[in-house]
Amino acid sequence: MEFSNRKKRVPELLVPAGSLDVLKTAVNYGADAVYIGGEAFGLRAKAKNFSFEDMAEGISYAHERGKRVFVTANILAHNDDLEEAGRYFRQLGQISPDALIISDPGMFMTARKELKDIEIHVSTQANNTNYATYNFWWQLGAKRVVCARELSLDEIMYIRNNIPQEMEIEAFIHGAMCMAYSGRCLLSNYFTGRDANRGECTHPCRWKYSVVEETRPGEVLPVYENERGTYIFNSKDLCMIEHIPQLIAAGIDSFKIEGRMKTALYVATVARTYRNAIDDCLKDEKIYKKNLEHYKSEIGKCTYREFTTGFFFGKSDKDTQIYDSNTYVQNYIYIGTVDNIDKDGKLYFEQKNRFFRGDILEIMKTDGRNESAAVISISDTEGNFQESAPHPKQRLIVELESCDISPGDVIRMKAK
Repeated sequence: MEFSNRKKRVPELLVPAGSLDVLKTAVNYGADAVYIGGEAFGLRAKAKNFSFEDMAEGISYAHERGKRVFVTANILAHNDDLEEAGRYFRQLGQISPDALIISDPGMFMTARKELKDIEIHVSTQANNTNYATYNFWWQLGAKRVVCARELSLDEIMYIRNNIPQEMEIEAFIHGAMCMAYSGRCLLSNYFTGRDANRGECTHPCRWKYSVVEETRPGEVLPVYENERGTYIFNSKDLCMIEHIPQLIAAGIDSFKIEGRMKTALYVATVARTYRNAIDDCLKDEKIYKKNLEHYKSEIGKCTYREFTTGFFFGKSDKDTQIYDSNTYVQNYIYIGTVDNIDKDGKLYFEQKNRFFRGDILEIMKTDGRNESAAVISISDTEGNFQESAPHPKQRLIVELESCDISPGDVIRMKAK
């Protein structure tokens, strides 16, 4: 791959959030911008999503720290969506998000009419595969276009060299890969009546399939793509942590992480790791290469489904699929995020997964350090001591061995 001699663009790190707490985690752990969904018109209907009040608080929290917030409205709209979309956009104008992410031309024109001073970014759902498409959206007033997932780095660089320099390119660099073309999947609607293009995907590409021949009903035949198994749609997760220099050199303005339905642990881990990798690479590529094994180790501490580089270095092949399992790799589990610390140093937080007195917990610091400490005691909010924390979402008071810990720190534990 050949790159131009253009001055390097400093990429934005764009991180997802499915709730207000996760937005704050993303900001704290290194995101330059966060993308969120409201209670309507986004493609993650099963995420917690944001009430209007939560969006307002999240935008304020981000802006106070010099970060930006983008709101997704990237469904493929039907006729009866458009009037309500206009009201929704007018309401969003009251809380000043930094951009809207839109894929449908009708939604785009509605947003342009209602929100003249807010950037519009064109979603990957619009199948943006060539420079002419980018220039089309630019002429309509789009500030940024998100690459189709199917583009290689060579193709992205060719687009970069054939669009206005002020126009921004965004690309997914980490997270789940949809088996449908740029995510425009029809399987969910066909099988379950839940439309993936209106935010209700049931992820049938993750299911296990067999074939039944019409003249032999009831005789199930397994689907063998090769000798290793039957998961014909089961894509690995995208991960470009080993290729930050190539992404920068290709002229990508925004490095986007997938995962608006992910936990605070996932967001903290991925955001912090990419933040450190990008900063090291911009400072000195030798530092980045020296720390590469550390980045790879850290990125493996969140839940994932094996990794691939997707289409960035050419068309995908058999190695981009998983054939022997449809489960996630989970090396660490999410324990909670520290809400408060009292004068005695005890932690207050909502527990997410089970742990015991004596377990070793790992505290993720926002600067990249990890602190380890044993659990000395666990009690409920009424002071009743417990040997373990077996109930999800229980409010706890926890005493740890002496360590550096602050409100907002994410706590994880190595999976047993």
